[in-house]
Amino acid sequence: METLLLGAGLVLGAYVLIYYNLVKAPPCGGIGSLRGRTAVVTGSNSGIGKMTALELARRGARVVLACRSRERGEAAAFDLRQESGNNEVIFMALDLASLASVRAFATAFLRSEPRLDILIHNAGISSCGRTRETFNLLLRVNHIGPFLLTHLLLPRLKTCAPSRVVVVSSAAHRRGHLDFTRLDRPVVGWQQELRAYADSKLANVLFARELATQLEGTGVTCYAAHPGPVNSELFLRHVPGWLRPLLRPLAWLVLRAPKGGAQTPLYCALQEGIEPLSGRYFANCHVEEVLPAARDDRIAQRLWEASMRLAGLRPGENDEPDEELQPEDPGAPCSPNTPHPEEPTVSEPFPGPQNSPDLSKVTHRIQVKTEPEPQVS
Repeated sequence: METLLLGAGLVLGAYVLIYYNLVKAPPCGGIGSLRGRTAVVTGSNSGIGKMTALELARRGARVVLACRSRERGEAAAFDLRQESGNNEVIFMALDLASLASVRAFATAFLRSEPRLDILIHNAGISSCGRTRETFNLLLRVNHIGPFLLTHLLLPRLKTCAPSRVVVVSSAAHRRGHLDFTRLDRPVVGWQQELRAYADSKLANVLFARELATQLEGTGVTCYAAHPGPVNSELFLRHVPGWLRPLLRPLAWLVLRAPKGGAQTPLYCALQEGIEPLSGRYFANCHVEEVLPAARDDRIAQRLWEASMRLAGLRPGENDEPDEELQPEDPGAPCSPNTPHPEEPTVSEPFPGPQNSPDLSKVTHRIQVKTEPEPQVS
């Protein structure tokens, strides 16, 4: 009996240690009111992204849910408006696997939204699923798409400085190794997918580092954020169906809820006084030192140049704001009290897609994909 009690005590003690060190996330503090500010959160129809968007909305921000699926994005916007009491939560279509979609999103956003204060790159995939592309889909969605989107929105971020960019990365970046001779090769098989995922997360950390260098003195700061081990759709999506009932209780016990996973990205977006730490990697709401490969400025610069090519960017493209996309009053974009345009490209409360404006009018260059989306968190 004593042995049984001792064993139970040891198990309980171990769980308490795991819970308070891994599962329970420190709550985010930072800026209390975000009224008059605008945030974009990619992949925010579920999981960490949705919880991140919810907290921003609760603090009064105008929040743009940038998601691939219109149905899921509009449903999430409706949920968040109801839960936060903030009607300034809207959906805009964004497919990070398509560079044309990224450009169309940026064009639509810059034409309809006069402010951008916080850009959170949350969307990501952990495998290619059944999709087979001629390029590295994991790198495209997890890094190249966010790289291009940041570049296109930088003029607005600079105009609205102080502003922030947060890239959701992962501890998996420690296993990453960037082979620039194979950077955009197609990924086939689960072993290649694991390597490609780690490589893309390393790219996230190096991107934040180089972006901080590029933006020094502009008032725009950037951070890489590790959400921790999270019990989200991404965790069980690729697990065989027969194994899921066994793993769900375990995941509930030892993994964070999405709300907990959102705390470090929120910390990087909202915490006051961390501006001198721009470009650094954060975990559990604290700056964390990374391995030499993740702080190599030479590799970060090389990745930046490779990303420019893969994103189809020309040197100097969008370094200055496009006059066509600016509001009539040059001083207007970043006044916190500036009203938004009367007819922005936004979603209507779900389920009323028939009332939604036609994005094709401002994104006539492409047709956004509507097939079932890849594994986006």
